[in-house]
Amino acid sequence: MTPIELDAIDLHLLEQLQTDASLNNQALAERVHVSPPTCLRRVKRLKEVGLIEREIAVLSVDTLANVIGHGLTAVVEITLDRQDQEALEAFEQRVQSDDAVQQCYRVSPGPDFCLIVHAANMPDYLALSQRLFTFDANVRNVKSFFSLKRSKFGARVPLPKAP
Repeated sequence: MTPIELDAIDLHLLEQLQTDASLNNQALAERVHVSPPTCLRRVKRLKEVGLIEREIAVLSVDTLANVIGHGLTAVVEITLDRQDQEALEAFEQRVQSDDAVQQCYRVSPGPDFCLIVHAANMPDYLALSQRLFTFDANVRNVKSFFSLKRSKFGARVPLPKAP
């Protein structure tokens, strides 16, 4: 695998896209002080090398709650009985395929995993819990913390300052 080299323009593009991925090419080019064709070519390259994984919309949970209800968000700590590579990967694969699991982190020390999950209501969370944890003989301990309010949400990756 060839190392990916990033210059100041690439870093500036990534920073701008993390802030607002809805910018059109013209606006993005203006913000990073390059021509639109250069901007388009560079963003395409950043996607091709896998630095830009995907572009998403972040929904307002408070505004959406007025339409569909609040639902539940939980931070869930998972401890497995066996922590060999095969067991860890099997658990990761199972939770990755479940739409209720929004984020999955393998952590140390403490539990083996921390998950961020969303459920419509408590019966929905119970079904998720049984599906992912109760029926898995390798799950030893589950500790769930329910969010009362989302004060901040981000997906920003800190980037080095461009020279």
